[in-house]
Amino acid sequence: MKKVIMGNHAVSYGVRASDVKVISAYPITPQTQIVELLSEMCAKGDLDAKFIAVESEHSALTACVGASAAGVRTFTATSSQGLLLMHEIIHWAVGARLPIVLVNVNRAVGPPWSIWTDQNDSLSQRDTGWLQIYCESNQETQDTIIQAFKIAETVKLPVMVVIDAFFLSHTFEIVDILEPDEVRPFLPPYEPDMRVDIDNPHSFGNLASPGEYFELRYMIEKAMEASRDVVRDVDREFEKRFGRGYGVVKPYRCEDADYILVTSGTVASTARAVIDEMRGEGVKIGALKIRVFRPFPFQEVYDVLSKAKKVAVIDRNISFGHHGIFYQEVKSALYGRTNVPILGYIAGLGGRDVTPKVIRSIAEKAINDTHPEPDINWIGVKI
Repeated sequence: MKKVIMGNHAVSYGVRASDVKVISAYPITPQTQIVELLSEMCAKGDLDAKFIAVESEHSALTACVGASAAGVRTFTATSSQGLLLMHEIIHWAVGARLPIVLVNVNRAVGPPWSIWTDQNDSLSQRDTGWLQIYCESNQETQDTIIQAFKIAETVKLPVMVVIDAFFLSHTFEIVDILEPDEVRPFLPPYEPDMRVDIDNPHSFGNLASPGEYFELRYMIEKAMEASRDVVRDVDREFEKRFGRGYGVVKPYRCEDADYILVTSGTVASTARAVIDEMRGEGVKIGALKIRVFRPFPFQEVYDVLSKAKKVAVIDRNISFGHHGIFYQEVKSALYGRTNVPILGYIAGLGGRDVTPKVIRSIAEKAINDTHPEPDINWIGVKI
């Protein structure tokens, strides 16, 4: 069944197709429509799940932690300050090795208050141990939710699926809706290795001495490293079954490119239009979309970018006192292995449009500036 739906509802249908059993959430713009539709599905019996309404995002993720520990598939969604309020439990979900899936609709962090998009909310959680996947389209969003549960339950780590506020969350596109019966052969019911016995409750020692804590963190990192292959394998299996695959990165016209733009999220779509336009003018330029941010795809990024003459990274975020965050990560992937110049550009903070004109200006600046600022170029600042 194909439907014209908004990105937020693509999330809801992905959750429905995944046979989630517990949903706990607190409303916050611009993600509220995700859980509104899910609550309607639960009320109507279209989704056999328990919907838990709570008083805060901290409680929403805490409820998911409890349900996941008891052995059921769980989901929540949030944005911006809501994700920040979850921060303590974000760490807890990783340490407890719980395969929760969370959708974060990227929204700029206040103050001043903003309901529009940039990536600082999700990227501020990059060191917590959650996998992070950034989506470009409504179809990719629905499909990634389904993939995320399979990945999470395989490696026993939570997964954050990230979409742009308004540019994706509220944009309507045609989506091939997957039904639970179609998805079950790909994503069987969740059967955890261990679960809390709610009929025979016990309290276990929750304090780890230095003799154990170090090794537990080592095991988390090993699971994150193993997830590289799992993400690839799950995506390939999904493509074989449903005809759509997304990869961990998506190069576009990069085979012979002298110049490559690195993008993420919905900026990737706009960048491709600019690439086609400039290719028509004889400029050998390409684009690389980074879809999976954690674990970072070091080898895939190196394989594409190491052949270029110059790389420009477009960041819809900023690490204050450092640089753009995707720029930092790309530099680390290439460090010591190539001499390709890498330039960083900050654009679109707080939901400012990253139009074809903006992207073209970045591309031309990167190509033509003989002495560009290598680390941080602010695009469109009015002061």
